[in-house]
Amino acid sequence: MADMTSCKPYLVRAMYEWIQDNNCTPYIVVNAEYPYVQVPREYVKDGQIVLNISSQSTGALNMNNEDIEFNARFGGQARHIIIPVGAVLYIYARETGEGMPFPPEPVDEDELSLNEVEGSTAETVVDEPSSPETATKPSLSAVPPSGNTETNKPDAKAKKRDHLKVIK
Repeated sequence: MADMTSCKPYLVRAMYEWIQDNNCTPYIVVNAEYPYVQVPREYVKDGQIVLNISSQSTGALNMNNEDIEFNARFGGQARHIIIPVGAVLYIYARETGEGMPFPPEPVDEDELSLNEVEGSTAETVVDEPSSPETATKPSLSAVPPSGNTETNKPDAKAKKRDHLKVIK
């Protein structure tokens, strides 16, 4: 018998539709320390972040079997959010609290290492060939939120690296 795929992404989408159909606001609780989570770190508390994913609060919302991706504003600043489905801990209606919790998913270290090697760029290998731990950082920053990544501002670069350390 073939291994079945996870039912979690289907349940998240079903709960999202059910909450919206009942004129409530869908919120998700996300494990912000899960690999590949891209959220505003300044809003993370105790390793988690709560996000409003209603159609009124998000732009270009896409929920597929691998991740939830959308654009949203935080403190007036536009951000691109990416949440692997494995990082979703709970989806609920803000108004009633009704929803569905999910157990924390373990991270497959072999798969994580394989994805990091596949996602790394040639520049990453040239810059830091001897340290596999640091080679993962550029692979995560390869998809910046805007096209202005070459501003040569040390503060902006340092913030991105801090962000990557927390995700790892």
